[in-house]
Amino acid sequence: MKTLEQVRATLPNYPIEVEFPDIDRWRAGNTGVDFVHTFDSHLPGPHVMILALMHGNEVSGAITVDRLLRRGVHPLRGRVTLGFGNVAAYQRFNVADADAARYIDEDMNRVWSAARLDGPEDSSELRRARQLRPIIDTVDFMLDLHSMHEAAPPLIVSGPLDKGMAFAAELGLPQHVIVDAGHPNGVRMRDYGGFGDPASDKNALLVETGQHFAKASEEVALAVAMRFLHITGALAVADVQYGLQEKELAPQRFIAVTEPVVAQGMDLAFTDDYRGMEVIEKAGTLIAHENGREIITPYDNCTLVMPSLRHIGPGVTVMRLGREIDRRGGAPVGQV
Repeated sequence: MKTLEQVRATLPNYPIEVEFPDIDRWRAGNTGVDFVHTFDSHLPGPHVMILALMHGNEVSGAITVDRLLRRGVHPLRGRVTLGFGNVAAYQRFNVADADAARYIDEDMNRVWSAARLDGPEDSSELRRARQLRPIIDTVDFMLDLHSMHEAAPPLIVSGPLDKGMAFAAELGLPQHVIVDAGHPNGVRMRDYGGFGDPASDKNALLVETGQHFAKASEEVALAVAMRFLHITGALAVADVQYGLQEKELAPQRFIAVTEPVVAQGMDLAFTDDYRGMEVIEKAGTLIAHENGREIITPYDNCTLVMPSLRHIGPGVTVMRLGREIDRRGGAPVGQV
């Protein structure tokens, strides 16, 4: 059986095209929680939040939040909160092992359930989530900025609810919107509490801006954050214009995830250099194999969502499969 180091040695080694900001200057927030800052208009309105660094090596969001904090935020109404999540993991980033800084003890984006947060377990990530929780409980609109292991098109994770898909459509970018029912290994923050409740007016989006260390991911993160602050009514157009992309937005594709591809061990391999959002035309196409097990596309025009072997192991989801839908009815495109 291969080791994780052997698998990673076969994968692309991406250059670091961005500068990692020194966020220690933002340690002393004004919320009672380190690395979290709130700007209050003192006028009625929603509480809007942008969170970076749910994972410690996902730097594009940190660059955006750092830039917003340095520039200053003056909300039109309500409150704007800017924060950094897994700071401990970020601070141990080492270019020689970039993947190791994803988390300290466990994935912080799998602990957002009452059972985990109120339970007896302890980890670096649980402690940080419990610190953030009282603030997140007051947020009406959340933007959770992430990035990806591989060089792939950016995407929105909207969740399965109509309100999440509508919010993604209002945001307008990135082009690809992933509609899923959550993660099998634990609850994500974008699905936490009212965000995942169809009866609640609260809403959240998770945006994967592209490959972790690409300059393009930095640009996507800033553009997404500016649009988010504008569509939620937090900032005026003049205050976000510097970060908006001038090009016309591409029509969005909504991809409903139908199933995961889960590794049984360390020997799963893709049949091609898949990076994400590839559309495999024919059902029955071999896309991966593992010790005699063949993994094939279950239907025509199957979209491959975030394929990566960088954290492969028994029970690890290495890719998800999806089909394009018309978000108005949830039916596959062409069958509406």
